[in-house]
Amino acid sequence: MLDLEYLQRMLIIAIALSTITCAFIQKTKKLFKTSKYLSLYSFIVNLSIGIIFCITFTDIKFPSSLWVGLFSFLGADTIYKSLEGKITPHRELVTKKKITISPENIINKEEK
Repeated sequence: MLDLEYLQRMLIIAIALSTITCAFIQKTKKLFKTSKYLSLYSFIVNLSIGIIFCITFTDIKFPSSLWVGLFSFLGADTIYKSLEGKITPHRELVTKKKITISPENIINKEEK
């Protein structure tokens, strides 16, 4: 019988882990001149950090931690694709000098 509670715990851990590994891979992907090996690098990082994370912070043992690493690899790619282009870098927010107000948000005194 499928242990749905255990699977749910592994998926929750994988979601948290995928955000950590996605940030780590984004910071370290500059090491590669081409993106040819980036997927393999991401897979290895997710499995490695998944195993270490599970053994250190949870009661999940080695074989199941491989599944967490795999779920994390699949989830990190999905999170990255869903957020790609939607997040404004901090330096753009700080250096932005132009404020845009949409016409429907302008309040005219004559209309009152």
